[in-house]
Amino acid sequence: MQVLARVSSFNPFSTFFSHSVPVCTNLYNPQKYFKKRSLSCLMPVSPTVRTMALKFEVLGRCNRARASKLTLPHFECQTPLFMPVGTQGTIKGLTTSQLEDIGCHIILGNTYHLELRPGSELIDELGGLHNFMNWPRALLTDSGGFQMVSLLHLADITEKGVTFQSPVDGKPMLLTPEESIQIQNRIGADIIMALDDVVKTTVTGPRVEEAMYRTIRWIDRCIAAHRRPDEQNLFGIVQGGLDPDLRDICVKELVKRNLPGYAIGGLSGGEEKDSFWRVVAQCTAALPDDKPRYVMGVGYPLDIVVCSALGADMFDCVYPTRTARFGTALVPEGLLKLKHKVMASDMRPIDPECTCMVCKKYTRAYIHSLVTKDAMGSQLVSYHNLSYMMRLSRDLHMSIIKGCFPEFVCGFLKKMFPKGDIPEWVCDAMEVACIDISTCCFPSKD
Repeated sequence: MQVLARVSSFNPFSTFFSHSVPVCTNLYNPQKYFKKRSLSCLMPVSPTVRTMALKFEVLGRCNRARASKLTLPHFECQTPLFMPVGTQGTIKGLTTSQLEDIGCHIILGNTYHLELRPGSELIDELGGLHNFMNWPRALLTDSGGFQMVSLLHLADITEKGVTFQSPVDGKPMLLTPEESIQIQNRIGADIIMALDDVVKTTVTGPRVEEAMYRTIRWIDRCIAAHRRPDEQNLFGIVQGGLDPDLRDICVKELVKRNLPGYAIGGLSGGEEKDSFWRVVAQCTAALPDDKPRYVMGVGYPLDIVVCSALGADMFDCVYPTRTARFGTALVPEGLLKLKHKVMASDMRPIDPECTCMVCKKYTRAYIHSLVTKDAMGSQLVSYHNLSYMMRLSRDLHMSIIKGCFPEFVCGFLKKMFPKGDIPEWVCDAMEVACIDISTCCFPSKD
């Protein structure tokens, strides 16, 4: 229950839904709007999360990098970790048993798409998403905020929420912060995400600041709507585009809410890599040391290594499975294009050093014969790619625990950039992370 307090100065982060304060839509500068308002108006005090359904224990460190144990209601996870994206309760082409076999700890589902099909009420009636998809380990659900970017042509964003035009039947669907949390409460994931106002990082101008302030106002509505804090962990999302000042404001306000964990949102949207890593470095340095830090939408192995060095713990992306459907495998050297003609007679496994089921049993030539003709091809490559990501997560974790993280990073970079042409942004990020890569780095200006 929200407590009303009389204020003597403007608070731009107050939720605008008390009967004492009019609702403002499409607001860029809240201070400007309220200049002529009475300073004695009543505003809700921001609620605070008091119960958490997770335990986060740092097991080892190397400068900013850390290896941790994240205990959730359904599984005990190790970080750094990569989380595959199963938008509608499935990783395309793989069974949940296969995901267990390769060491997957957490799978993502998407609130917006799960509500469209099959519907959160049905999922709830059938015992929650864990039972529905036969997955005994941890789950995380995205709030639906990303659809503001991916389905922008179908969305209308106001202070109340986001109205989508359903891609299924064309009917309007209003997703408010309250509704997003209620849907996620029914779905039952271990980690649920607050609804945030998302804009591409390539967007500049007043829309970025508007979205950041709205994200802060919406987090309080999400907290107030959350009915299962002892079973599900609500993470807030840091927004602010590429503006350090806006990011700083958002971090400070979210930390005040004492949430179980925090995500860094709004990245991997086409921004320059030099801007990308600097936002991650700024946010990880400012977020609490005793809470998990999740960089949303990051799936390139190089990005994960860099972000881990900067103090991030969790990552997700469709990239490993999406690129698999185009016949591309992830290998230590970078990418292996299995559709190329040269693969037609190559009897080696995808990666000779990989121990996954696909590399043990199938050749590049066999998979080449399938990738453009049979669904089995994309399934095999998806299995390998996710195996690669799980192994990368384990290697990052263990190298930090054993105190050899800098050596691991250098070995990783030497395989990916054997000529030493490591991008300058990576060298700059490693310098901030205090990881010496001078033995393998001849910076490229690319």
